[in-house]
Amino acid sequence: MNQQANKCIYFLSDFHLGAPNYEQSLVREKKIVAFLEHIRPTASAIFIVGDLFDFWYEYQTVVPKGYTRILGKLAELTDSGIPIHFFVGNHDMWMSGYFEKELNIPVYYHPQTFTFGNKQFFIGHGDGLGPGDAGFKMLKKIFRNRFCQWAFGQMHPSIGMGVANYFSRKSRQKTGSSDEVFLGADKEWLILFCQETLQKQHFDYFVFGHRHLPMDFDLGNNSRYINLGDWIVNFTYATFDGTHMQLHKWQH
Repeated sequence: MNQQANKCIYFLSDFHLGAPNYEQSLVREKKIVAFLEHIRPTASAIFIVGDLFDFWYEYQTVVPKGYTRILGKLAELTDSGIPIHFFVGNHDMWMSGYFEKELNIPVYYHPQTFTFGNKQFFIGHGDGLGPGDAGFKMLKKIFRNRFCQWAFGQMHPSIGMGVANYFSRKSRQKTGSSDEVFLGADKEWLILFCQETLQKQHFDYFVFGHRHLPMDFDLGNNSRYINLGDWIVNFTYATFDGTHMQLHKWQH
C-alpha cells in the first residue's frame, strides 16, 4: 500500500459499542463519529482492529438494532474513497457479509501482514495469540465453528442477543481492572508472541488491540509492539505517516 503525501494511516480498536448500556454507549459512539469526521481530510486508510461492538451477530436477514451513527459514518468514509479495514475481535467475530456488502469494508478473521512504504506490519486483534489462556482458545474455536454459529442463529434474535449480551458483560467483569496494569515483558502474552514471531520473520510493527492498555514497547532490532488501547477509558489511537508510528489520545 502506497502512503499518500501529507496523509496518515489511522489505527484504532476496542470501542465495545453497546456496553455498558445504551445511554453511555451512545455518548461514546458520538465521540467516535466526531473523531472519524475529524481525521477524514488526513486519512489515507483506517484500520479498526476489533471489538467495535460489545456483541455482534448477523442473522440471515437481521442485524443488531442501533449503531446508526457509526455505521453511517463508516459508509460515508468508504464512499468518499477512504479504505477501511476491519478485524474481528473476540466480541464481534460473528460477521456474515454485512460489512463487505453494505459498507465496502473487508473483514479479516485472522492477523494479516501489510507493507506500508518500506515498513512491515503485523496486524490483528490479538485475542488467542501467545502462550497460555487455553480456556479462551478452546472457547474461540467453539464460537468460530460454523455449526455452533448456525445453531445460535436458530434462536429468536431477542433471545439470542439477550444471552450473548449477558456473557459479554460477564467477560468484562472477569477482566476487571487487570487491563490497567502492565504485567511485565515476561508475562505480557502479546509481547511473548511478538518475540516468538520475530525469531522467524522480521516486522517493524506489531499492531494489536484487545489488551485495552495503550502501549508502545521496544522489542529490539528495530521492531515495536503497539497496543491501541480502547475507546472506553483511554480514547487512544495510532498513526503512521510513512516514517513514524505514534500513539495519540483523543481529548475533544
